[in-house]
Amino acid sequence: MLELIWMYTLVFLLSAIPLLEAVIVIPFAIFAGMPAVQVTIIALIGNLLTVYFIIIFIEQIKKWRKNKKASKKSTERRSQRAERIWKKYGLPGLAIIGPLIVGSHITALMSLSFGGTKRGVTYWLTFSLIGWCVLAAILAHLGFDLFNTRDRELF
Repeated sequence: MLELIWMYTLVFLLSAIPLLEAVIVIPFAIFAGMPAVQVTIIALIGNLLTVYFIIIFIEQIKKWRKNKKASKKSTERRSQRAERIWKKYGLPGLAIIGPLIVGSHITALMSLSFGGTKRGVTYWLTFSLIGWCVLAAILAHLGFDLFNTRDRELF
C-alpha cells in the first residue's frame, strides 16, 4: 500500500515539473503497470496545479523574468514558435498545440504574455490538457495491448 502511494505521489510530482508534463509521465506510468484512469487523473491534477499557479502569479513571474534578463536562444526559439501560433490561431490554437510544442507551463506564460486573459487561458489550457492526457492514456493503453506486452487493467 505504501509503495502504491509513493508511485502515485511520484506521478503527481513528475507531471507538475515544467517540460516533463503529464502527457509524458502518463505513458511511462502505464508502462510501469499502474492503472490508466488513476494515473491520468493524478498526472492531470499535478500538471494543472502548476499551470494554475503560473496563471495566478503571472505578474510576479513577469517581474522576475524582466529582472533576470538571461534568456537563452532555445527559449527565444520556443517563444517565436509560440508567437507564430498565437498570431495565426489565437488563444485556442496556442492552448491546444502549445503543450506538445513548448509544454503547458510555457504555453500558459506565453498566452498571458501575448494578451490572453487569465480566465481564457485557464479555460483553454484546462480543456487542452484534459484532452491530451486522455489521448496519451488511451494511446499508451492501446499501444501496449497492440504489442501484447502484458495484461493491462484500465481501472
